[in-house]
Amino acid sequence: MNRAESIRVMHPLFQAGEGGSTPTSALSLVVDTLDFETAAKLNAAWHSVLPEMDKGSGKRGMAVCYCAYFDNLIYAVAIWSSPVNQTVDDGKTIELRRLAIAPDAPKNTASRMLAIMARLLKVRFPQCERLISYQATAVHAGTIYKAAGWTATSLTKFSPWGTRKRRPPRSAKQRAAAIDGYVNTPSTRRHPQVVSDKQRWERQIR
Repeated sequence: MNRAESIRVMHPLFQAGEGGSTPTSALSLVVDTLDFETAAKLNAAWHSVLPEMDKGSGKRGMAVCYCAYFDNLIYAVAIWSSPVNQTVDDGKTIELRRLAIAPDAPKNTASRMLAIMARLLKVRFPQCERLISYQATAVHAGTIYKAAGWTATSLTKFSPWGTRKRRPPRSAKQRAAAIDGYVNTPSTRRHPQVVSDKQRWERQIR
């Protein structure tokens, strides 16, 4: 197993794929918590739209990462935290910042993982009442959210930092509140990982 694939091993002390089998159904996957560093690395390898992830996400309010694995090998990762946008950060909402699926994951992995994580988050964060996530409309149709019982709500039009109407965040507080999807550049400005409108999806869990 090469270095990139070794990151997918759920428990490094045990051999991955001991049975030599691969999951034929998403029902075979087990969902469990995962450390942020591993989740971020796998997100960088698998996410086609938002591969980069800020390090502060692993400690932002209600923060937790999950993975879906089978036979000790990870097939999907999810990164959650309190909302980046302060206007929706009411202390009762948690945001799905990233959901990345391996190319060899079985069909319906994403929607099944979303359904299981909703139950796990309800127990882990008793104060949490709402789940939210943002879908890039130019890339995805939101099928996985519909399948998992989420509802489409507001649509945010894309607007790059640096225009006359919208300037790049300057203070640390402004940067922390910036809409997710931007990454730091060598200069003081930030550049978008994706140029697309964003559809917000929500699910009430209480």
